[in-house]
Amino acid sequence: MPSTQKPMRYGHTEGHTDVCFDDIGSCIVTCGSDGDVRIWENLDDDDPKSINVGEKAYSFALKNGRLVTAVSNNTVQIHTFPEGAPDGILTRFTTNANHVVFNRDGTKIAAGSSDFMVKVVEVTDSSQQKTFRGHDAPILSLSFDPQDVFLTSASCDGSVRVWKISDQTCVTSWPLLQKCNDVINAKSICRLAWQPKSGKLLAVPVEKVVKLYRRETWDNQFDLSDNFITQTLSIVTWSPCGQYVAAGSVDGCIAVWNVDTQECMQRMKHEKSYTICGLAWHPKGGQIAYTDTEGNLGLLENVCNKDGKKSSSKVSSAVAKDYNDLFDEDDDFLNTDLIEPQSSLKVVSNEEDDDDDDLMLASGHPRHRGAIIEDDNSLDTALMKVNSNLEKDDDSEQDGSIPVLPVSTTQRPFYDGPMPTPQQKPFQSGSTPSHLTHRFMVWNSIGIIRCYNDEQDNAIDVEFHDTSIHHATHLPNSLNHTMADLSSEAILLACESTEELASKLHCVHFSSWDSNKEWTVDMPKDEDIEAICLGQSWAACATSAMLTRVFTIGGVQKEIFSLPGPVVSMAGHGEQLLVIYHRGTGFDGDQCLGVQLIELGKKKRQVLHGDPLPLTRKSYLMWVGFSAEGTPCYVDSEGIVKMLNRGLGNTWIPVCDTREYCKGKSDHYWVIGIHENPQQLRCIPCKGARFPPTLPRPAVAILSFKLPYCQITTEKGQMEEQFWRSVVFHNHLDYLSKNGYEYDENAKNEAAKEQQELLMKLFALSCKLEREFRCVELADFMTQNAVNLAIKYASRSRKLILAQRLSEMAVEKATEMAAPEEDEEEEEDFRNHLNAGYSNSTTEWSQPQVRNLHEQDMEDSKEADAVEEVEEMPEMQKFRQNPFSKTVGLPEMSTPKSAVITTSSQGRVNPFKVSANQKDPTANSANILDNMSKLSKNTPTPNSRVINKQKSPVIKPLIPKPKSKQALAATFFQPRPPHAGDKTVEEKEEKAENILPEMQAAVTENTENKRPKTGFQMWLEENRESILADNPDLEEADIIKEGMSRFRVLSSDERMVWTEKAKGGAASNSAEAKKRKRPADAKNEGKEKQEEKSKEDSSLPKKQKPLDPSINVRLSAFAFKQS
Repeated sequence: MPSTQKPMRYGHTEGHTDVCFDDIGSCIVTCGSDGDVRIWENLDDDDPKSINVGEKAYSFALKNGRLVTAVSNNTVQIHTFPEGAPDGILTRFTTNANHVVFNRDGTKIAAGSSDFMVKVVEVTDSSQQKTFRGHDAPILSLSFDPQDVFLTSASCDGSVRVWKISDQTCVTSWPLLQKCNDVINAKSICRLAWQPKSGKLLAVPVEKVVKLYRRETWDNQFDLSDNFITQTLSIVTWSPCGQYVAAGSVDGCIAVWNVDTQECMQRMKHEKSYTICGLAWHPKGGQIAYTDTEGNLGLLENVCNKDGKKSSSKVSSAVAKDYNDLFDEDDDFLNTDLIEPQSSLKVVSNEEDDDDDDLMLASGHPRHRGAIIEDDNSLDTALMKVNSNLEKDDDSEQDGSIPVLPVSTTQRPFYDGPMPTPQQKPFQSGSTPSHLTHRFMVWNSIGIIRCYNDEQDNAIDVEFHDTSIHHATHLPNSLNHTMADLSSEAILLACESTEELASKLHCVHFSSWDSNKEWTVDMPKDEDIEAICLGQSWAACATSAMLTRVFTIGGVQKEIFSLPGPVVSMAGHGEQLLVIYHRGTGFDGDQCLGVQLIELGKKKRQVLHGDPLPLTRKSYLMWVGFSAEGTPCYVDSEGIVKMLNRGLGNTWIPVCDTREYCKGKSDHYWVIGIHENPQQLRCIPCKGARFPPTLPRPAVAILSFKLPYCQITTEKGQMEEQFWRSVVFHNHLDYLSKNGYEYDENAKNEAAKEQQELLMKLFALSCKLEREFRCVELADFMTQNAVNLAIKYASRSRKLILAQRLSEMAVEKATEMAAPEEDEEEEEDFRNHLNAGYSNSTTEWSQPQVRNLHEQDMEDSKEADAVEEVEEMPEMQKFRQNPFSKTVGLPEMSTPKSAVITTSSQGRVNPFKVSANQKDPTANSANILDNMSKLSKNTPTPNSRVINKQKSPVIKPLIPKPKSKQALAATFFQPRPPHAGDKTVEEKEEKAENILPEMQAAVTENTENKRPKTGFQMWLEENRESILADNPDLEEADIIKEGMSRFRVLSSDERMVWTEKAKGGAASNSAEAKKRKRPADAKNEGKEKQEEKSKEDSSLPKKQKPLDPSINVRLSAFAFKQS
């Protein structure tokens, strides 16, 4: 079976990197030029234990729980393994040592240095040293004879020497290598090796071949070569059985030969052709780990396995490991099930499991219930390395190797269905694993809590991002707190129980106004705190008894409630408490998590009732919390960020994939905070790891959000993604307003504006693509103002059927807004309705200002539009004259109508208006298009009119000042007594009912035929002859266009005179002209009805007191001067 090459991963910084397996093959160990020795549970381990041994590590050796390293301070030092505790210095050189090796039984080490010397040192007594002199250049590599008789060395002087250890003499020497003056200039590091057990052969890499020399006779027995090898070989290693030799070259080739047949069995090419500088066989064969000069780590599997079975090591598969801890509910077995071999690595006993190991793995081997499952958040990842598959191996009977515990051979029926997934351990969001001596206990939007637990100190440092909240604090950690949370009010800490002490919750309430700022609560016996969090004026903890306990920030115990399963994590924000727990057992690598969201304010209620938490396939939870605005969010191990979408029934929507921003497969982003406005994902980039080290201080990166919509590269897909992202990221504003929190009204207006702009762009795009049905669908998302603008765009684009459909939709929207809510079951729903009505009509209240500022241009545009449309389709023009006056004005409703009821003498009657604006009976005949705010006259093409942001007053509403906003809100919702002398509401209602059936025909005639002349029309009548004199060939439409261009040239005062003339003429036709409020009220009837019906269903009919007409004239004149 051919070997399989797993993708390489980042291991160390660029430079020489060494690799080996531990004695039983349960982990891979590497060292690099960053000075770290890393212990990898497997190639996919994103949380390797790291031991810093110096500024730079050149070489290391591992045997019997002792780790020997050659470091940059010219020493060879020893550490315990895997704990990493320093255990002294074995020897020193005048320059750095380049290679260290153990002998077979681990009692001696040999070290070769750049000062040309080789030393052999007793590990237990470093004073027992032997020095070998004779090389004339730095030492490249060394190798012990398995029988401890000879030592071989290679040097930059080009020679390979064999030394007799007992008398330190050189037995033989071969001039095999190219000479150089230093290791960094050497073409090959010439890592040579003796055949295991017997030591019969010595393998030396020379140029493109491996030379094999016979022991004692020192003859070159034969060479191993292959056409696959095209560059110099630099390293060789023997398989544990002594049957195979593997060699690596400077261009990234690895070849494996069978020594007996001299046949090349396996060939592998490095994915990036980097120099192979580390090569190690698994102690039981089947796997080769290798490293390159860029610091990467790789793994070959199924190397020379005759039967094709995989290596027995845990390293071979992270998945097999994951199922071994399936039914371990707690960690009590740690005290009874583990035995500790010489190397301090813990191997699992399964003696007591004979009677209840009914569940078999798919491989047919019994599951070992003592095995320990690890993940990024579990305790002590390096100390708890175990074998996941203790299968027999033909080549495992080595002298000196640690015996593997026997496996029961009884055949039982095995289960081959989906495998249950081990449950994820509890964790604190924003924390790094608790086995680290220096770690983050929490990093959030308030500050950072670090924990230092080493020989010198056991303390906690608290740092605040904003020092105005509190100054940095240093706390002792005598109770060994492992969990922490931080808010703007307090620091919350928790520790697990010990044999003597109960689990404790400790709070430092630094914002308290009294002198006692700390309190502690002991948990009941056998109840451990597993997760904690802080909110506004409360603290909470979840315990191993599946209880959640809530406290006030001052230490008063409040509610207790049970969780349906073991807690995973929890978070708090304001009054909201979010708890994640195990709903059950997942299968095939999936976690089965549930989520509860509870509001702990005055009205306590549960928002999410244990709903399933959707995670990416085969992932687990990494971070859970709230955005700065209070929306629940979480991140899984695949880097997917999801947010609660309150606008779609509290569903979860993916808003970012951090993996898209990672450069390498082993890189990750560690999330520390989420902001919705501005849209920012704050996180720390981690190269080759899942979490950052405490030193040096990590830099925070800001990622942008992107919803996973389809075809995001197209213009349509981009705008759809932007629109829905804007909607999702502004849902919190509705939540805040509904719950009585303060929020930025400007932000809401800006969001609405942005959304309507995007909808209009999509509408324009769909129009261009002749997708009229899609246009109507898009219009359904729009506000009424935007629909009016869409109607205008459709008309200009000659899509009259579309414009008709949109007109009907505008009528429906107005009806829906005005329709009273008869069944008001809940006060809250009623309040929501009022809020919705007010927010939707915000731009309508500001419309009078738009009218005043742009009145003249609008009137000009109206005329041109009217002529264009009449020429094209006069019947359609009549039909669309004013849908509001007919359709909305006369619906079959039981409530009194605020309809358009006019006579030529009296004007219209409105039962809910005390003083009706009688600018005209003919305002009713305004085309639906006239209801829109016109665009600037400088944007002649339809496209630019829609898309140009600066010149689109409809999409960019005039935002009133807060005071006037409040005043408008007040007058909108509050009744006022009628003016003296006005008719009462009852009288007007009666009159409306009397006139309604009789005047129907009159209304229709009026709306269609008696439109008042505008200032421009009056000017055009007087100047038509002069235009025709200059341009006798002009048609009617061209005359109007020429007239408009001339009219615009007039000064604002002259245009004002014509406008006033037109107004005077219209007013004289009205019997009640004295009562009109302001000129800007000459909008079409649709808008007035909308406002009136909003009042009607609020039972609050009165409007603001009108301004004096003379003031209106002065204000509008001022507006034109400004423009």
